[in-house]
Amino acid sequence: MLSLIGIVVVVIGFMARLNPLLVVTAAALVTGLAGGMGPVEVVETFGKAFKENRYVSVVWVVLPVIGLLERAGLQERAKTLIGQVRAATTGRLLLLYLVLRQATAALGLTSLGGHAQMVRPLIAPMAEAAAETHHGDLPDDTRQLIRAHSAAADNIGLFFGEDIFIAIASILLIKGFLEQNGIIVEPLHLSVWAIPTAVVALLVHGTRLMMLDRQLARRLAEGRA
Repeated sequence: MLSLIGIVVVVIGFMARLNPLLVVTAAALVTGLAGGMGPVEVVETFGKAFKENRYVSVVWVVLPVIGLLERAGLQERAKTLIGQVRAATTGRLLLLYLVLRQATAALGLTSLGGHAQMVRPLIAPMAEAAAETHHGDLPDDTRQLIRAHSAAADNIGLFFGEDIFIAIASILLIKGFLEQNGIIVEPLHLSVWAIPTAVVALLVHGTRLMMLDRQLARRLAEGRA
């Protein structure tokens, strides 16, 4: 039962608003020591877990890189770039990203997008810059609306696109659930029948994004009035 003291460390650390990485690391060390492991053995366990699951852990290496790029001015450069394209609007930009996100997810490339590595540092700032180019300075509530639509484009593109790829966890989950209930279906059939749903999702949300430009224009005009 002493091993559960690690949970207490996590709770206290988060309540004190300490660095989450340090809190989790400290909780793991305390759990290992309470479980009868020595300090060296705890560190060895950390290393073994990282080595055996490095194909999963390597994804998190991308996040510090994105943070460094943002600090070096990635968002500002993205805004400057899209601001020079007069034909680019918020709706058109997000529609293009929706199509690309859904198409790449359908090919199994689900890690090419995402909120942390794509939406926050690139897509949302570019969408805001496109709106600023056509409408001038934006109030905070309008910026939040654009950011919400940027995140939604990523979510919808991934959610409805990934099921087209046959070797994806969601397809295997559906197949397993149906087999438990006596319904035998091939993964290929599930992927094929995911295509109409993805097309409809693209048309529906694509229409919403095309209407977003008019919504922003009306919203900003009313705000100035």
